[in-house]
Amino acid sequence: MSLTAAAEVLAFDREHLWHPYTSMTEPAPVRLVTGAEGARLRLADGREVVDGMASWWSAIHGYRHPALDRAVTEQAGRFSHVMFGGLTHEPAVELGRRLVEVTPAGLEKVFLADSGSVAVEVALKMALQYQRGVGRPGRTRMLTVLGGYHGDTFDCMSVTDPVGGMHAMWRGLLPQQVFGERPPSYGAPADEVARWEAGFRALAAEHAGELAGLVVEPLLQGAGGMHPYPERCLRVFREVADEHGLVLVFDEIATGFGRTGHLFVSEVVTPDILCVGKALTGGYLTLAAVVTTAAVAHGISGSEAGVVMHGPTFMGNALACAVASASIDLLLAGDWRADVRRIGDRLADGLAPLREAPGVADVRTLGAVGVVQLDHPVDVAAATEAALAAGVWLRPFRDLVYAMPPYVTSDEDLGRLVAGIAAAVAAG
Repeated sequence: MSLTAAAEVLAFDREHLWHPYTSMTEPAPVRLVTGAEGARLRLADGREVVDGMASWWSAIHGYRHPALDRAVTEQAGRFSHVMFGGLTHEPAVELGRRLVEVTPAGLEKVFLADSGSVAVEVALKMALQYQRGVGRPGRTRMLTVLGGYHGDTFDCMSVTDPVGGMHAMWRGLLPQQVFGERPPSYGAPADEVARWEAGFRALAAEHAGELAGLVVEPLLQGAGGMHPYPERCLRVFREVADEHGLVLVFDEIATGFGRTGHLFVSEVVTPDILCVGKALTGGYLTLAAVVTTAAVAHGISGSEAGVVMHGPTFMGNALACAVASASIDLLLAGDWRADVRRIGDRLADGLAPLREAPGVADVRTLGAVGVVQLDHPVDVAAATEAALAAGVWLRPFRDLVYAMPPYVTSDEDLGRLVAGIAAAVAAG
């Protein structure tokens, strides 16, 4: 693409297109991507940069992977989409089969949604319908913890941190949910975890009669602060849900498909409902899934509706299902655990010196996630430019400069990624 053509594209974009969490009247700069392959993005100005974000954590296999390209092309040659109401097709059935096989035992009923936010909306609705179906219609609130993020639609916003999250302006308009304290940090002393546990159990007991479900991001809170917490908390969530008859929902849209070192964190503790998305299709197409136990399905069937009251137009999209199955096969055929461990080790070693850098409050890693937390809000524009100058694409937010790269990122590119994070920290 010529520089003139690129300038015209960017000018139209600036005038007419909204970007996530960006002003329309005073838009932040965007960079024009003209190609992508492996773990790298090619920009219109000719630069090739390492993608430290895996397209918001979804492109775990990188870009233009032959197996995923082939899955999309072959399915497009048959048909791209048919309505899922009254019809079905092999790509959806095959994806459902794989999800039942790879998720923990007991999770066996699959609802195919359009996106992560929709998956969480459906899960919350399922929890409410389940309670109605088992004769507890007065249970209409959700229990969760501070620091979480579950999406941008209304019910999702209601279980996202109401003060420190991105949706504080909607307080008073959203359903009023019950928030426990944020779990302690990963590696916190046992007495700190015990204090948190006692408080959470007391809160759940206080509100038990009005609670339908308990929804959390297991082990790692994502957009709420990239906060990892102890596995013990997962067991507390399961025990509290069982004690009070709550539907336990794990939002693994960010953590699923290997990112934390577990294929799913739900291997540690199994929820009643599991939401997956993002990496489900390897970043190729928007798709999410809600996978539940048979008990949840039977409870919903006992409600006055008798059915899940949700049905997206693009539910079970054939193109997305085909590439999702191919992505799962690709992940399981490779040594993803070794890749996640390799990335985590390189990030941990490379970022450790930043603990002593001016303005740095914390450095932490979990699986293939590396985070540098500053003691002040990031200057996003300056940090982004500094990373790009070092040959890396990052998307800092709040007080965080972090990376969740594709699993195919080479050691050489990981070295460049670490340098880009350091440059962003110094500039931000």
